[in-house]
Order: sequence, then structure tokens, then C-alpha cells
Amino acid sequence: MSGENQLGQNADTIYIRMEKLAHKLSERCREIDRKSIEQFIEAISEANYIFMLGAGRSGLAARAFAMRLMHLGLHVHVVGETTTPAIRKGDLLIAITGSGKTSGIINVLKTAKDKGVKISAITSFPDSPCGKMADIIIRIKGRLPEDEARGDYTERQLAGEHEPIIPLGTLFELSTLLFLDIIIEELMRRKNFSEDEMKQHHTNLE
Repeated sequence: MSGENQLGQNADTIYIRMEKLAHKLSERCREIDRKSIEQFIEAISEANYIFMLGAGRSGLAARAFAMRLMHLGLHVHVVGETTTPAIRKGDLLIAITGSGKTSGIINVLKTAKDKGVKISAITSFPDSPCGKMADIIIRIKGRLPEDEARGDYTERQLAGEHEPIIPLGTLFELSTLLFLDIIIEELMRRKNFSEDEMKQHHTNLE
């Protein structure tokens, strides 16, 4: 097989995987509880200050959401930054954790709980330690147990199985990013906030 044909075949396989992944993301988003979504939006709208929390790639999703909330003119901070102020009753802490078992996040949630802060957890496991401390739970499923049982990713690829069971927590993280971006769109609609107004809040130091 020529290099050009091989490249074309690989590209076709990548397109198919992307389409299957998009389908999985759509499935995950449709499974999110509608009542929880409304509670989440109301909590954001009513909070004095919003604090975002997450570790690793979930932390990157938290930062991306914080940036868009800032563009909407809301008071938002990322936990762990040197400029993050004290959290108080009337504020909202949003924790993103697929497993709900990350020790550092659990400790932060305990502190917030002691201070009477409202907590929202975006997680795959509502019964996890983080989920049990949350006032509002957005359940976004990651990889399912049957996916885990299918064996090693490389072995599946060598066997010709190309379903997009992407590694580790990627499915949860991508679903979370997608969900939070749509929440921003809904907040824009409810606040009658235009894209031009958002641009006015964007950094001008670039």
C-alpha cells in the first residue's frame, strides 16, 4: 500500500472515530438531569462570588468555564490562585471531579461546607465523597463499566475495533466542557448579554 493510500485510510478511520465520539458526547449530555441543570443555573445567577475547583484536565475545564463567567461580568475565581479571596456564605463553589474521590478536592469541599457555602459538584459518581457534600449535583457519565471490561485500548485497536473508547477521563472532561459552554450560552440568553458585551470584558493586555 502506498504512503498516500495509507494516509487516506488512516484519515477515514479518524473521521469515523470522531463521529462516534460526537455521538457518545451527545448521549452523555442528554442524560443530564433537567432539574439539576436549572438548579445549577439559578445558583450561578444568585451567587455573590463563584469559585471554580478541579484537578488536572478537570481543572482546565474549570478554568475555561471561569473565563467565560468573567466575560459575562460575574465575579469568579479559581481555587488555588494567589489572588483568590476568602470564600463566604452566599458564594458558590463549583467542583469538577469525575471520580469524586480526589483528596485535595474533598478537603476544599469540607472547608467550604463548614463555612456554609453552597456547593455544586460536576461528577460521574453522585454517591462519591464529593457528591455527598454537594447541594447540587450535575451527573455527567464518563466511561461505563462495560467499556472498562472491553480490555486494553491497544489490544482493541490491533483487533480492528475502533470504537472511540478514549483513554482515562477524557469522555467526562469533553462532556463537561460541552455542557458548561452551553450553560454560558443559556446565561447569555437569560441576561440578554451579547457577544460584543462579552468582548468588552476580555483581556486587553494581549
